[in-house]
Amino acid sequence: MTVPGPGLSAAPAAEAGAEPVEPAAGRPRSWVPGPAWRALRRRWRRSLRLRTAVLAALLSILAGLVVAAFLTQQITQALFEARYEQVQAEARRGLSQVRETFAQTTATDAQSTDVLVTQTLRALEGDSGTTIRRRYHLAPLPDSESAYVGTISSAGLDPAVIPQELQDAVASGPGVYDVSVALPDPGGGTRPGLVFGAQVVLPPGATYGLYLVYDLADVQSSLDSVLGVLLVFGVGFLVINVLVSSWVSRRVTRPVQQAARAAESLSSGNLAVRMPVDGEDEMARLSMSFNRMADSIQDQIGQLAQLSQMQQRFVSDVSHELRTPLTTVRMAADVLYGSREDFDPVNRRSTELLYHQVDRFQAMLADLLEITRFDAGAATPALEATDMLELARDVVLTSQPLADQIGVPVYMVPMDRDRADGHVAWVDPRRIERILRNLVNNAIEHAEGRPVDVLVAADEEAVTFAVVDHGIGMSPEQVQRVFDRFWRADPARKRTTGGSGLGLAIATEDTRLHGGRLEAWGELGEGSTFMVTLPRAPRPAVQGAEAPEPIGRSVLPIPPRYSTADRRYADDLSRPVPQEADADAAGAITDVASAAAAAPPSARQAEQALTAPIRPVRVVPAEDPADGSAAGDRTGDNGAEEAR
Repeated sequence: MTVPGPGLSAAPAAEAGAEPVEPAAGRPRSWVPGPAWRALRRRWRRSLRLRTAVLAALLSILAGLVVAAFLTQQITQALFEARYEQVQAEARRGLSQVRETFAQTTATDAQSTDVLVTQTLRALEGDSGTTIRRRYHLAPLPDSESAYVGTISSAGLDPAVIPQELQDAVASGPGVYDVSVALPDPGGGTRPGLVFGAQVVLPPGATYGLYLVYDLADVQSSLDSVLGVLLVFGVGFLVINVLVSSWVSRRVTRPVQQAARAAESLSSGNLAVRMPVDGEDEMARLSMSFNRMADSIQDQIGQLAQLSQMQQRFVSDVSHELRTPLTTVRMAADVLYGSREDFDPVNRRSTELLYHQVDRFQAMLADLLEITRFDAGAATPALEATDMLELARDVVLTSQPLADQIGVPVYMVPMDRDRADGHVAWVDPRRIERILRNLVNNAIEHAEGRPVDVLVAADEEAVTFAVVDHGIGMSPEQVQRVFDRFWRADPARKRTTGGSGLGLAIATEDTRLHGGRLEAWGELGEGSTFMVTLPRAPRPAVQGAEAPEPIGRSVLPIPPRYSTADRRYADDLSRPVPQEADADAAGAITDVASAAAAAPPSARQAEQALTAPIRPVRVVPAEDPADGSAAGDRTGDNGAEEAR
């Protein structure tokens, strides 16, 4: 049974190629933005001009709506008040005339009263002194008695338009009352109107309610015309405002866009880029400030480049000048070292120290020359198709004498030895061999007698080497600086191989020339891992750069995960390492330096000597603590062989 976690569904994942599952009924369908929406969002984030124009348009629309609402309210109120005053005056005059007519009548019977009412109301409806056509409605009040006349209304007037509250107000007492109403329109709609009501008395003293209904359709028509004009004006104003806002935003943001393009060009290395200066406003001051900044950066970078060239030239000249006297000193040291048995113990020890230190100095000089070539951009790889698994195997076999001297077992771990396409990659084998030799020798020196594993893995795009030791390890701060030149984590630590401290820096540059990546991982007391990932095919160089763009991923994770059962001997990759022998090697930390010098070679060493390729290798013995030249921990040594 699957238990879903927070925010997760318990439904199993859909298999590849399966039909999409429709959401259950009642469950809201999540909205997924389409390409057009994503493109619009990207354009919105990246375009200051678009944001300025859109915000200006929105603010214009908002301001237009506020102004339109205010003008509409003011115009409507003004028209209604003007017409209300006019209609009110006409209604009061008409009601007053009707009251006077009814008060002065001499009618005493129902027939004469009916004739009087009919003539008076028709005259009221057709009064030529009114500007608005009015209609009437006459109805006896509820408490009226002995009424000669019933309810009378103008033709086409629905008595239902007279609100009940107005009828109640008229019945409550004398006075003129009015109310706004919605009159039915023949088209099915409504139009505004006003109703005035008052009490009138008819013979023989009966009280009636007389209501005058005024149609304000002409006022609504005038208001609609005004609103139409306002709408046309508002749309025109909005269009003009959007165009003006777009033009203004373009004028304002053009210097900013020019500054952005100039800054991008400046950051890419084009130090000659400048912004045009037009006028004396804020944008002109921005352009002038940018140009002054670019001039200052160009001058400083030029000075730094000149100083760097002087430094490179100095190091190169000193290194070249030192080679001749160093060769002479080396020849003399070789002669003295060959005759050391004829000296007394003190001179014999001095001769040995001189011999080894001259050898170390010669290796450091070669590394300095190599670093100088990297800094000058003169290093170019000679690519050729190379079997990387065989290359790693050769490096391990070459480093075996040093491992036997220190007492560190070195194993190969081919992760995918049976790949159909093998482990062939286009690399400079000399430089890659130098990288691996440096990493393997460093791992042997810092393994504290524990095994060192060399992993090789590949996929369709890359090949990865991982050199894993289980020694003293490194802290995160040391991992960050392990590739720095001449850096030492522990200056008091004794160094075995006598390297120059430039090996890892040279390995970094060699990896960069191939478009690869060199990574390090370490944990104190657990060991360290150095991983090199190289592309199998040549990568094109980035425009304006000396090296290709580095590959973006590794074949293996760091630290890598593997089983000790996959360990193999380098001299025979088909022969696995026995687990008990592996455990003995991991648990025993012995000093075999002196024993290795006195004891005869083992059978395995003799077999390796017959099977390993012949290489010019010079193994430097461990330095004596008395010579005062102990070097640091993982300084990036280039190994026993000098860097060419």
